[in-house]
Amino acid sequence: MTKELSDRVAIVTGAAGGLGRAISEKFLEEGARVVLADVNKDAGESLAADLGPQARFQRTDVADPQQVQALVDFAVETFGGLHIMVNNAGVSGTMTDSFLNEDLTDFQRIMSINLLGVMHGTQAAGRHMAASGGGAIVNISSIGGTMANPGVPIYAASKAAVVHFSKGVAIDLAEHDIRVNCIAPGGIPTQLLSSATANPEMTKRIRAVMAAIQPMKRLGEARDVAEAVAYLVGDRSLHVTGTLLTVDGGTSAGMKRVVKPPTSVAPETETAAS
Repeated sequence: MTKELSDRVAIVTGAAGGLGRAISEKFLEEGARVVLADVNKDAGESLAADLGPQARFQRTDVADPQQVQALVDFAVETFGGLHIMVNNAGVSGTMTDSFLNEDLTDFQRIMSINLLGVMHGTQAAGRHMAASGGGAIVNISSIGGTMANPGVPIYAASKAAVVHFSKGVAIDLAEHDIRVNCIAPGGIPTQLLSSATANPEMTKRIRAVMAAIQPMKRLGEARDVAEAVAYLVGDRSLHVTGTLLTVDGGTSAGMKRVVKPPTSVAPETETAAS
């Protein structure tokens, strides 16, 4: 079986989390060498040890452009190049019952990681790729940035901005043979939701609602997102750029039917006035 990403070097930010780990594992399965980036040093080093010699860890705060540039330099120096960049690192704000009660104190932190971090990663990787024959960049957004949801307005705004940024920069970088695409996961069980609610019972209830409105029966997994990322960075998508791919079991297309119509309906008849 041919490994689609053989001889390619990838960076995955937020690699120590659920989505980041799954993406990194998929890349390694497909023959890539992977630099794992995360702000959590212990978790990142542990993951690198689990994944083997084709994976290396570099502690990185994506909100700091100098650290992001150092990350790209590390990948090039360690593995000889950089062909794939996945800007996956992200945080959520604390869920509130109403925007009127939101104090907006998380704004700078959320935007600096979720949006500026994506911008820093795209720019630093893009500069290397432009000078080296091209590459592929995937930015991780969320269906929270594509459809209206209450409770985490800053998070939703940051993820919506990632979508629009990705489309715009895809146009700008196309001349350098750099593809930029965006993925919006939805209903994937990760620690991000737990950090937003800070309440296990609330997290459980929200996940139950997500499952109830999702059209597909099977719940999504981090592996589903990883497969989508692998497609967008591989040779099967060489003419795909500026695209938003949702991985949400159909949720963003519309909620599933709860009440089914009758199997047959008798035709109505009209009586002509005499």
